[in-house]
Parts: sequence; structure tokens; C-alpha cells
Amino acid sequence: MFRFRRSQQRLSVDEARTRTGEERPEAVLLDVREKPEWRAGHAPGAVHAPLTGLIAGAALPSAVQGRPLVVICRSGHRSQQAATLLADRGAEAVDVKGGMNAWAAAGYPVVDERGNGGSIA
Repeated sequence: MFRFRRSQQRLSVDEARTRTGEERPEAVLLDVREKPEWRAGHAPGAVHAPLTGLIAGAALPSAVQGRPLVVICRSGHRSQQAATLLADRGAEAVDVKGGMNAWAAAGYPVVDERGNGGSIA
């Protein structure tokens, strides 16, 4: 398993997909967008934990606790905040440059809440 280095703060969408999209992923893709954005479209296999909840002190979903996290939002701003917040709480967390906009632009899949083709809201 890889370890994030403090100096390695941001990943490209290609690096994020490699680390989170394999059969045995090294890390969890954590989407910190709000519920309507998540419902419209997210990366398959991502776990949802809105930044507003994390800021308010919500715990991470149990499925991701103790795992390295690759944090994503729409454009990269909220994911930077979330990665810093999570790292300050002791998590291994880095964020994705360009967020879901860059993910979709790279041609990676986006699904809606029902698993159908989604869009970035």
C-alpha cells in the first residue's frame, strides 16, 4: 500500500483513478460535494461525505475510516479544504486537481444516484 507524503498534496485525475479505481484500490475516492451534486453524478465506487458535514464535525463513513483518502469535489477548491481538514484529524488525505470537472473531461465514467450515466452539477 502506498503512503501519501505531506509534500504530495494534490493528484491528477489520472493518478486518482489509478489509486482508487483498481480491483484492489490503494485508497478510497471520497466525494465531498453536497447531496444534489452527488445525486446528479459521481465517480463509480466513490464514497459520499459532504464537506459541510465534515466541517460540522461529522465522522467519516465507517467504510473509509482508517483508509488513505483521495478527496474530490467539483473543481478542486472544496476538496483541498477537506483534505487539509482530514489530514489535521490524522487521516491520510490528498485531493484531486480539477475535481469532477477534470474527471469527466478525461473521459472517466460518471454515474447518477441510480447508477445510470450522470452529469457534473
